[in-house]
Amino acid sequence: MRDPADLYQLHPGFDDVAGQAMLVCLDGFVDAGHAGRQMAELLFERFSAEEIATFDSDRLVDYRDRRPSMTFRENTWIDYTAPKLALYRMYDDEGAPFLVLHGPEPDREWELFVAAVQQLVDRFAVSLSVSAHGIPMAVPHTRPVTVTPHSTRPELVAGHTPWIGRVEVPGSAVSLLEFRLGESGHDFIGYAVHVPSYLSQSQYPRAAIAALGYVTGATGLAVSTTEMEETAATTDVEIAEQVAASEEIQRVVTNLERQYDDIMSSHSEGDTPGSPLGEDEVGLPTADELGAELERFLAEREGDGNG
Repeated sequence: MRDPADLYQLHPGFDDVAGQAMLVCLDGFVDAGHAGRQMAELLFERFSAEEIATFDSDRLVDYRDRRPSMTFRENTWIDYTAPKLALYRMYDDEGAPFLVLHGPEPDREWELFVAAVQQLVDRFAVSLSVSAHGIPMAVPHTRPVTVTPHSTRPELVAGHTPWIGRVEVPGSAVSLLEFRLGESGHDFIGYAVHVPSYLSQSQYPRAAIAALGYVTGATGLAVSTTEMEETAATTDVEIAEQVAASEEIQRVVTNLERQYDDIMSSHSEGDTPGSPLGEDEVGLPTADELGAELERFLAEREGDGNG
């Protein structure tokens, strides 16, 4: 393997970085409800970000698959927005430092990228790596947001009842990073937040709030979600209005509520839980059938600049 250090450039002035948690926020894999993206956006809007290391995007990103934006004015190109994948340092609401690995998920050289990140984890003695993203599930928006946690050691997610048994899914750079860090003895926790399947293509603030709650719970970081709560409350009202206007959506939400309550009841009674991914959905409409109106409504809302 080529030297992983050739894949990134370290910036001077960060010799004091040691023993901090690292949030892994890579954009490109499954992220229902834009849960992970909203969480990352909140962090960069709320806190100043100091760039510690920058990765070589030219080697990692497939530009023809995800074309960077350029700005044209009248008769000339005036701007180019290059993709950036970098490691940053931020300070939370109480002044505690933490790291954020942020940018597009690499399209190429996953193993080399993971080895490079592991070098940075070792160099800065990262205490815990954490990721969060949304996955579509047959759950209703009227119930508390649930999650499927996973980790490099069972002790890190003790107390969480699994929602999913064995399943084979497409890989991601973040998943590979978690796997390789686990092999080398590093701690990593990932949170797959359950997003109602009929809202998976829309921006769903409740999922982002839940994602951030799990991340801060694992790391001890202090990050206010007041502004996001206000946005979520507005979205909740609009969803409720749309549900009230459609008997079909009401029927589907009622069925999902019944299914959700049965599963949660089996959790509390210690039974083997059912899975909202599989057999329990028999007889229910597909996500496209049950959520088309609601999804269209929220997409139009975002298109009007209100998302």
